[in-house]
Formats: sequence, structure tokens, C-alpha cells
Amino acid sequence: MCRLNPKVDLAFKKLFGSEENKDLLKSLINSIMPAEEQLTEIELKNPYNLADYMEGKLSILDIKAVDEKGKWYDIEMQVEPLNYYGQKALFYWGKVFTGQIESGGLYSQLNKTIVISILDFIYFPGDNRYHRIVSPRDIETHEKYPGLDYMDLHFVELGKFKKELKEVKTTLDRWITFLNNAYKYEKNKIPDELVKDKEVKEAIEKLDVMYLSQKEREYYEAAQKAARDSAEALRTAIEDGAKNKAVEMAKTMKKNNEPFEKISMYTGLSKEEIEKL
Repeated sequence: MCRLNPKVDLAFKKLFGSEENKDLLKSLINSIMPAEEQLTEIELKNPYNLADYMEGKLSILDIKAVDEKGKWYDIEMQVEPLNYYGQKALFYWGKVFTGQIESGGLYSQLNKTIVISILDFIYFPGDNRYHRIVSPRDIETHEKYPGLDYMDLHFVELGKFKKELKEVKTTLDRWITFLNNAYKYEKNKIPDELVKDKEVKEAIEKLDVMYLSQKEREYYEAAQKAARDSAEALRTAIEDGAKNKAVEMAKTMKKNNEPFEKISMYTGLSKEEIEKL
């Protein structure tokens, strides 16, 4: 099985943001972009560099790239839940968009910028769409004006993807399946449903043998621990919130002289816990 988790930002950038793996990045981007916006060439603007890690320079691990038409892309894997992720995505877009020209440059030099956010948490509750595109449009007519068509925000929510292997049909399906289940795969035992895209097959093979230096391993393990700690903190907060709600309900029911059995049934609290309220 793959020894590294491709969702951890360092592993993600080393896999998709290295010069020798540009075909993997191109395939991932094209799997997310509409059919009429497929790219053929890609240039990395901040390629993965081991020296940067050793010097502690890389605290933000997004991948910046430009296609053959001058269109910019900013790709990020986000594991830890962030309520303000929307602001972060817009901030990234603004930095990349305005960063295309230096002070005194011409606005006409600015090209469309696309932010691709791959999220390992649910940011848009309420429906099961695991890929959505947010882009400026006329509120009344829904028209997209060429003079304002300089921003697309793509969100891919990995947790909403529930397809079994036999249901996997598209390249995006295969990339999400890989990201969610890399720990199950070995380079010599890749499911037939995934080898239909040679880049996905290649990603599994490369991740299976990927080497991390001591410094990289330290960062990787620290990132994994931070993600575990964040998940545990979220779980505890949810449990504490549910417990507090149950206690308040029990207090109200007890005040109304409801029987212990009924209070326990509605709140999940024991008789001893109710008696102490």
C-alpha cells in the first residue's frame, strides 16, 4: 500500500507540484475543468523544491501554474476544516490575480485566474455535489460578461464522494478515489477501474515508492498530527455541545416534573446524572 497520504500537503505538492510530474497535475486540472476549457501545456510557477523545505521557506503549500493561453491556476489541498475557507480561497485568488503584474503594470496584462480547492471536509452542506464552480454572473440574467470573466473558484469536497469502484466512470472520479483510498493500493495491484487513466496509475506507482528526507518526514508527520488533533478537537466540541444541549433539556423537563425514565429517554442521560442537576 502507499506509505504516504496524498492528502497531506507536503505529499500532495511533491506528487503534483514537481517538474517531473507535470502530466499528473495537468490530468488533475483537466479532470476538474469543463470540456471546453481543457489545457494542453502547463508551466509550474512554484515547483516543489527540497531545498525550500530544508530552509523552512514553504509554509503555504499551494501549487501555482500557468497554461498555454496564459491562464493562471492555484491548486490547494485543505485537510483541516475551516469555517472561513471561502475567504481564504478568495484571498488566494486575489494574490495570484494581482501578482501577475508589478506596480505600474497594465491591467490589460491580467489573465483569468482559477482557484481549485480540494477539501477533505464538507464546506457546502445541504446537497451531495462533490464538485461545484463559483463564478461572477449577472444576478438577474445569469449572463457571464467577457470583460469580467477573470475568476472561477472550483471546490472538490472529497467527503461527499460515495461511489464504489464499480461506479467510477470519469477521470475526476478516479482522482478522488485515489486521494481518498491511496492507503489501499500497491503499485503492482492497482484496481482495473483506476488504470484506465495512465496518470492516475502513475500517481499510485510514484506515491508507493516516494522517498522523504528526514526534514520532509518531520514536516509530514507534524502535518498529520495537526490534522488528527484538529479532528479530535472538532469531535470533542460536537460531543460537548450535544451534552450541554441534553443537560439543558433535562433541567427543563425535571423542572416540569417529568419522570426520570422519560427524561433519560429524551436526553440519553443516566438517572444518576439527572439527579445531580
